Amino acid sequence: MSRHLFLNPDGMAEARGFSHGGLASEGRTLHIAGQTGHHPDQTIDEDIIEQFARACVAVATVIAEAGGEPSDLVSLTIYTTDLAGYRGQMGPIGEAYRAVFDRHYPPMALIGVAELFDPRAKVELVGVAVIPS
Repeated sequence: MSRHLFLNPDGMAEARGFSHGGLASEGRTLHIAGQTGHHPDQTIDEDIIEQFARACVAVATVIAEAGGEPSDLVSLTIYTTDLAGYRGQMGPIGEAYRAVFDRHYPPMALIGVAELFDPRAKVELVGVAVIPS
């Protein structure tokens, strides 16, 4: 369970897999740089699901390094070079997300982009977490 309050007001479209707003509890704000699906040796799997799963683990690893837990994530922006592939794999991508973050759904955005820094990358995650003081 999150210490943060996630908001889904009546009269808005149903939020599935995200929240419309998030009110962070007190703590230290952690800004997480873009995380891709790279392995430590800089290789990257071709599959968007594998890349997304590794990027989720990377986000959670940065949060843990700051002394937090995955439920301290208060927002997530997902950039992808393959919107159609992402949409077509929503089930497995959701499973990969829940394997790391469980059913913790902060505000999120999915943005299609032409290219990421590493042209082999299909997905990059940028997040904000609030770690308890």
